[in-house]
Amino acid sequence: MTDATTRAASGTAARNAESAASFTALYGTEPEGIWAAPGRVNLIGEYTDFNDGFVMPLALPHTARAAVARRTDGVLRLHSTDMPGGVVQLRVDELAPHAGHGWAAYPAGVVWALREAGHRVTGADIQLTSTVPTGAGLSSSAALEVVTALALNALFGLGLTASELAVLGQRAENAFVGVPCGVMDQMASACCTEGHLLYLDTRDLGSRQVPFDLAAQGLTLLVVDTRVKHALGDGAYAERRAGCEEGARILGIPALRDLPYDGLDAALEKLAAAGADESVLRFVRHVVSDNQRVEQVIALLDAGDAPAVGPVLTAGHVSLRDDLRVSCPELDLAVSAANGAGALGARMTGGGFGGSAIVLVDVAAAAAVTESVLEAFASAGYAAPGVFTAVPSAGARRLAPAAW
Repeated sequence: MTDATTRAASGTAARNAESAASFTALYGTEPEGIWAAPGRVNLIGEYTDFNDGFVMPLALPHTARAAVARRTDGVLRLHSTDMPGGVVQLRVDELAPHAGHGWAAYPAGVVWALREAGHRVTGADIQLTSTVPTGAGLSSSAALEVVTALALNALFGLGLTASELAVLGQRAENAFVGVPCGVMDQMASACCTEGHLLYLDTRDLGSRQVPFDLAAQGLTLLVVDTRVKHALGDGAYAERRAGCEEGARILGIPALRDLPYDGLDAALEKLAAAGADESVLRFVRHVVSDNQRVEQVIALLDAGDAPAVGPVLTAGHVSLRDDLRVSCPELDLAVSAANGAGALGARMTGGGFGGSAIVLVDVAAAAAVTESVLEAFASAGYAAPGVFTAVPSAGARRLAPAAW
């Protein structure tokens, strides 16, 4: 074991012990385990998942962690070390969609979804902490959902697969919280593996782990957190989903995934002739072209040509900015400043309206590109963004056993 590995293991053990001690101080009993689920960054394929399309996310090293113990009295107690206020106490048999609860709606929604699916969850004490930035488009909510589902699956012996847990997490966010998201975020958190991208077909959840060793080609992937908080529950996301569904309905196909790229022009003419709103045409054009971009990226990676992915990322940003219209000035500036300083390509990632951009860059140019982005933000009078390297990391897992 190397010194670095030893230090990492020692640090993890210390954090686990700290989490266990904090749980015990809060609830008066020891947790039965500690679990973690990561946030994600999506390389390509945006707003395609609720259209049965293709996506290619990777898990980040940033995680939501949950220390959990079962209860048998129907009480659910939730606490977050990152949120103000104390313990949120609920009854599992009284959980109902759209009842509020703030941040606690995400783990509570998972309990509701499990029980709605017929799984006997009789209560729990849960303490959560997270290093996934909130509102940054990096799936902090999916991480909370997946880590809760993973822990309860283990403690109650439910026998659910990682994909099944992801689908339940999505149901919690859709039906309980009220955000009509697709399944990519939860699948990425639950199913990604270290050193890989997850090439995912969101229709049947078929997937392939794609090696993603940028360093071997002298590259790195930066994440630029604009610190502009986005909120997907404000109607803009739902509006785009409804527009995509309207486009598929007019075209007579189950989902936009079923429209091939070489049929896009004819489909847009059909939509226009049918009197579809101009926004529907734009949404359809983005989704079909972004599915094509996913296919381009997987072909390039399979061929070992990661540098050629850069222009595909930039093309994806233009589509998100102009057709889907989910970018913002800070995201546009991050992309233009990075590309102007020599990046291979860049785009916004996630739901947009704020959040983060990703930048593909030669390792040798990473510092200069970062500095250019920081200077551009300062010149524009924006708050300084956070910049870090996206390291393809492990998906959801158990961190610690019952014995500390």
